[in-house]
Amino acid sequence: MREQEGGGGSRGGREGRQELPPQSPEEQARAICLRLLTGSPRTRRQLADALHKRGIPDEVSHEVLSRYEEVGLIDDAAFAGAWVESRHRGRGLARRALAQELRTKGVHATLVEEALEQLDSDQEEQTARELVERKLRSTRGLERDKRIRRLAGMLARKGYPEGMALRVVRRALEAEGEDADDLGYPGE
Repeated sequence: MREQEGGGGSRGGREGRQELPPQSPEEQARAICLRLLTGSPRTRRQLADALHKRGIPDEVSHEVLSRYEEVGLIDDAAFAGAWVESRHRGRGLARRALAQELRTKGVHATLVEEALEQLDSDQEEQTARELVERKLRSTRGLERDKRIRRLAGMLARKGYPEGMALRVVRRALEAEGEDADDLGYPGE
């Protein structure tokens, strides 16, 4: 049976572990950051939030994070570029959704814009077409309007603009042989 945490007394808490001497806030901050960065890249804000939650003083946090930026362990620009590449290719997310995710992770707006420059509108539209092609098969047999709503809704949830989503859906349905001239949306 597992021992209760926090009640280990002088024996070190858990079996097989020895007590370590108390760490300074700087040592604690470095250890926390390294542990988090080992799992996956993180933004400066993500690490700052983690340090704050663990009670590390702000000045210590700032000092440690600045040093990690200097040596390249924290690089929000590289993080944003890799995030855009990975999430666009892997999940099919559009610029708008990617920008929101990066802002949530604390990436500065200028770095977000630079990372999104990797995607051009042709590339984004090609990804939307591929997503619709994959989903199109699962909508066969449904009413036309329901197919349109499902396909356009899927693209909207991934951050694609309405105009592009409807254009891609219309072309996919036309290529499949379905009459898509009247999708019921003005202006498209």
